[in-house]
Amino acid sequence: MTAATGTCRAVQVTGLTGPDGLDVVTVAVPERGAGVLVEVRHAGVAFPDLLMSRGEYQRKPPLPFTPGVEVAGVVREAPPGAHVRAGDRVAAFLRVGGWSEQVVASPEMVFPLPDEISLRSGAGMPMNYLTAHLALTRRGGLAAGEVLLVHGAAGGLGTALVQVGKALGARVVAVTSTPEKAELARRCGADDTVATDGWLGETRNLLGPGGVDVVADTVGGDALLDSVRCLSKEGRVLVLGFASGTIPSIAANRLLLKNVDLRGVAWGSLIEDEPNYPARQWADLMEWHAAGFIRPVDGRSFALADAGDALRELDSRRATGKITLALGPTYERND
Repeated sequence: MTAATGTCRAVQVTGLTGPDGLDVVTVAVPERGAGVLVEVRHAGVAFPDLLMSRGEYQRKPPLPFTPGVEVAGVVREAPPGAHVRAGDRVAAFLRVGGWSEQVVASPEMVFPLPDEISLRSGAGMPMNYLTAHLALTRRGGLAAGEVLLVHGAAGGLGTALVQVGKALGARVVAVTSTPEKAELARRCGADDTVATDGWLGETRNLLGPGGVDVVADTVGGDALLDSVRCLSKEGRVLVLGFASGTIPSIAANRLLLKNVDLRGVAWGSLIEDEPNYPARQWADLMEWHAAGFIRPVDGRSFALADAGDALRELDSRRATGKITLALGPTYERND
């Protein structure tokens, strides 16, 4: 075990008041132990961070704590026999603590980044792309030639779902709230786009009697019933989150009468029992990246001191692509 030396900057949640309860502080560099010590250059901003800042997430670390579940940077130290070594460019997933200049991650949650993926883009990949992979392969069983409809298709998770759907050979219909977001979804590979207002009617006109095979819902709210209504025979609705702030419900007879499924997708809880699963997922993603399907979409980047504004941007639902925090000095162009 190596001893921690020196200090680094980190964001801490000091009160459960959301974006207003954040402070930038100086903390000790964490001890590596059996993990991988990563010098963080960019950190992802995810909905769990927003919810934890309000005490609304299932994980409730004691105050004060450092939020952040995904990062990208350069390995400083790694244990003997690890698949990465000092100097490697990596992305990593953590349960908490990512908004810090130095973090320690479990080796199985550290993922090598090819040179073609910048560290800024890599910081937004673990949560979104590994969740999208789980949703569409294992939970949704999306097959080539099927139709996938994605709600919130211009956000960080939405763009990942569109790209993974195309990698799997699906026809992808993106639901977006503005023409600008529709254009982004098309750049990510969406075959068709429909407006959030009136999306069910537009989708029916677009597809005819066949319907949608898989709906990926990142938004929640009032769209759930219409998502079931748009399904084809034995279709599946995947519940991925509630960006609208509203957790919907549905009468079970709706599922019975149409022979359809409503399936939850929670990547973070699944990997607790299967820690080696993410590495297999990452291998698929890198193959799809090499084939041209996976192209992370960078959203706004905020300085560490502006982490509260980053959470506000996420909460506003104005964001397109993946919001990130920039840490440390300016690095080479590819980062």
